[in-house]
Amino acid sequence: MSFRDAALSFQMIEGPGTGRQFTARRRVRLGDATPNGRLRLDAVARYLQDVANDDTRDADWSDPHWWVVRRTVIDVHEFPTYLQEIDLTTWCGGVGSHWAERRTRISAVDGTVLVDAAALWVHVDEQSLQPSKVPADILDILSASAGGRDVNARLLLRDKLFDASTTHTEIWPLRFADFDAVGHMNNAAYWTIIEEFLADHRTVRAPLRAIVEHVVQVEQGHEPIRHISSGDENLELQLRVGATMHSAMWCGVNP
Repeated sequence: MSFRDAALSFQMIEGPGTGRQFTARRRVRLGDATPNGRLRLDAVARYLQDVANDDTRDADWSDPHWWVVRRTVIDVHEFPTYLQEIDLTTWCGGVGSHWAERRTRISAVDGTVLVDAAALWVHVDEQSLQPSKVPADILDILSASAGGRDVNARLLLRDKLFDASTTHTEIWPLRFADFDAVGHMNNAAYWTIIEEFLADHRTVRAPLRAIVEHVVQVEQGHEPIRHISSGDENLELQLRVGATMHSAMWCGVNP
């Protein structure tokens, strides 16, 4: 199985179901759009973080902060555009012992579905930062929406699937603005790498799928290298520091 096959094997479940869902409306602003006016994927990633935070605060979770993103899958059916009003609806798509899948749908105000996203969030212990069980009160909320669906935290884009024989490497310079309050490179900053690919490959547009998986957090002082194997219709990439794969990415047309 290749990176492409692994990426396209992911099943984006339908929903929302009968449990809790939360909707927020926002407008695509200037700093989130490309020169041609489409919403960038790094902005989509920020929107997903924002609506997740708003949802957990609204639901009064006992432990809303100690979650880290393991994987985000974004299916773009149609790109939102500059100044367009959009609705973001989020709900739980599945649960595991130490993690949960957060589904988010971006729609036009008339209900047209523009983007579907699924993010796997792992609950971690505040002191050790190691995976820990999802608190019981949160699990009760999530399970009602998940409808009995179990999810696992295994990586899709595993190292052994990467075709290193056709790669080239490029430095990825880090900026102060890439790091968040936790001191790690923010999840949304990784998506700027895929945006650089899209800028050079204008034939890769909706419908498309993009996946970013996080293996080891990128820290300040790191000097990451992009290992890239890309064609006209897809990007396969590993972000490495030395011999360590910190992140794996795929982006391409979604047939």
